[in-house]
Amino acid sequence: MSLSFANTLVVGISSRALFDLEEENRIFEEEGVVAFRAFQRANETTILKEGTGFHIIKALLNLNKFANDGQRLVEVIVMSKNSPETGLRVLNSINYYGLDIIRSAFTGGEQLHDYIEAFGVDLFLSKDEADVQKVIDLNSASAALIYAPPRDYVPDETTVRIAFDADAVLFSDESETIYKTMGIEAFHKNEKKNEHVPLREGPHAKLLKMLSLIQKQMDTGIELSPLRIAIVTARSSPSHMRVIRTLREWDVYVDEAFFLGGLPKDQILKAFKAHIFFDDQETHLRDTMLLVPSAKVPYQTSSPLFVDPKTATVIDPLTDSKKTIVKIDRQGR
Repeated sequence: MSLSFANTLVVGISSRALFDLEEENRIFEEEGVVAFRAFQRANETTILKEGTGFHIIKALLNLNKFANDGQRLVEVIVMSKNSPETGLRVLNSINYYGLDIIRSAFTGGEQLHDYIEAFGVDLFLSKDEADVQKVIDLNSASAALIYAPPRDYVPDETTVRIAFDADAVLFSDESETIYKTMGIEAFHKNEKKNEHVPLREGPHAKLLKMLSLIQKQMDTGIELSPLRIAIVTARSSPSHMRVIRTLREWDVYVDEAFFLGGLPKDQILKAFKAHIFFDDQETHLRDTMLLVPSAKVPYQTSSPLFVDPKTATVIDPLTDSKKTIVKIDRQGR
């Protein structure tokens, strides 16, 4: 009988997101694969430093001790374009840190997104924008471009805390498109009119449902679960009612919800002590990443909100004026 992950959260994470491989990546890009292989062989026993996604992965793996039937709640798969030979250093580092990761995929330069569905991945975390975009476009798993946590970030050791933006993250970008093209009044009018109509699923809806499912499987019960979920959104009255009713329709339990009406999200997330925050807009992420680990959820290329990252400017639909896209410093500095 084959093993099933039907009731298990499966996280795929790139080796460069789990560990600090920035110098190695520089060598690969500037000097080529031969120099990269030589460097990895020479440093095979040198343990890698913690990467941008290390804290959330360690916290999620710790949830397995709360399973009430022996069924693992979380599985993590390290996914890398390294060859098995150059990946040996990654495996040595996993053992050094005592991470309970038993599965890995080293594709020797082949695309990672081809293996997302094969592994049943619910969430894919990476520092490679192109890889994340390809997974988002597959519509088979949540994906996010993860940024470096603040230098003084201290993770909660007892509870895993995951926070989501609402529109274009948990829910589809339908309502956000109305806001960005027609304005706030049209947005509120649409949400009020459709108050009893559940929002369509967004790129991280499947992940939210899986997190809610594993909450229910813990021997602690939902209310005392060591996994806490929050929604932190710019929505406010009257548009907040549709969110609550949608979660009820999905049979999803959310511990905390903040309808901020345009107030900054960063201090709320700091108070929540988020291990990770998912948002689609860099304007929010530029602030939140200074206080908590943050990750960008890209739009699908088919979305009306998608902007090619190679494009320097876009047209603001509210003013018809050009505006410059400001890119986040990937190192958080």
